[in-house]
Amino acid sequence: MSDRTPPPDGLVIVDKPSGFTSHDVVAKMRGIAKTRRVGHAGTLDPMATGVLVLGVERATKLLGHLALTEKEYLGTIRLGQNTLTDDAEGEITSSADASGVKRDAVDAGIAKLTGDIMQVPSKVSAIKINGVRSYKRARDGEEFDIPARPVKISSFTVYDIRDAVAEDGTPVLDLVVSVVCSSGTYIRALARDLGADLGVGGHLTALRRTRVGPYKLDSARTLDQLQETLTVMPVAEAAAAAFPRWDVDVRRGKLLLNGVRIEMPDAYAGKGSVAVFGPDGQFLALVEESKGKAKSLAVFA
Repeated sequence: MSDRTPPPDGLVIVDKPSGFTSHDVVAKMRGIAKTRRVGHAGTLDPMATGVLVLGVERATKLLGHLALTEKEYLGTIRLGQNTLTDDAEGEITSSADASGVKRDAVDAGIAKLTGDIMQVPSKVSAIKINGVRSYKRARDGEEFDIPARPVKISSFTVYDIRDAVAEDGTPVLDLVVSVVCSSGTYIRALARDLGADLGVGGHLTALRRTRVGPYKLDSARTLDQLQETLTVMPVAEAAAAAFPRWDVDVRRGKLLLNGVRIEMPDAYAGKGSVAVFGPDGQFLALVEESKGKAKSLAVFA
């Protein structure tokens, strides 16, 4: 008989450090949790810090559905300089005196970037163009275009505007902002587009993700803290926090688990992924409504 402790099963909310890729964090977690079965729900750029949701063991089946939820960020946008990567990691490609940019012009520029907009992701991003990562094409010196795609910026707020001088002596403006947005939004592309609209260029100098869906920074742990005490949110609790809940009786639960598409209450129509729980509180499955019936997305029982 093996006395090896089974790996944990659930979500881990990590406060990602700067300089780590999301894959670096997954690799670290594989060591901490002693299992290969670890994944993440949506990447964070190496420069960025904050909430990165990891799934361990069965919770990896939740990740693709969690990745589609709303995100919230705190960041700093520097007006007056463009960079190759639209953030502070890339070399500066142009500079312009931004000291004359007025607050009402900033507010007008931000208004244009709020709501349902079309956004062109940064060229140095993980978007695939004909099967090849955009950043690889950019590094190889290719000329290419990335098609614009729809994103939703629910709120884009400026908390502070600071006069500063860049290392090359250019007078710049640093904006401290918060953004609530849909999945797939590039905050550095917002910085680039705001700078372009104001005619001085712009890039992101700092970014911290404070929320992914219902999971906030206050429940996140650093890798050092997790190395000491691995804090795992059980799969059932994670699902109940992230998705609408549907409680079913034993008979319906068995039918669902056997792949039968049962009638679904109207209240769940158009709600996306729905977490199904049995009478004993056991998390059974993730389903979605399709033609009035429950279509199984992932089974957990």
